[in-house]
Amino acid sequence: MATYRIGQVASLLAVSVDTVRTWIDEGRIAATRSEGGHRIIDGKDLAEFLQQTADLETEHGERISARNRFVGLVTRVVQDNVMAQVEIQAGGHRFVSLISSEAASEMNLEQGVLAAAVVKSTNVVIELP
Repeated sequence: MATYRIGQVASLLAVSVDTVRTWIDEGRIAATRSEGGHRIIDGKDLAEFLQQTADLETEHGERISARNRFVGLVTRVVQDNVMAQVEIQAGGHRFVSLISSEAASEMNLEQGVLAAAVVKSTNVVIELP
């Protein structure tokens, strides 16, 4: 079974090591100690934590079919008369979306705005590092 150290979990979830320690101390994530005294998290326990904390609702309580929702900060908007390129930084991930200029204007998208990149894809490639 795969196990992860606190630093690895923090990197995977794009949170601080202190946040992961807090979650362990609060009992939200199960952890054990290695022979060297380091806290380790079982991969199954981490997966269960992520499933339990997945937020599948929008802020207004609406349900959507896409399950991949990444809340982050708009870092750049490049707009012309027809299209807008919107970049969002969510944790360690950068998302780039092309939407209509009309939609970007209606949403008041600009640098510094909190937004979510919602990804719905039928073709996702998975690789092992």
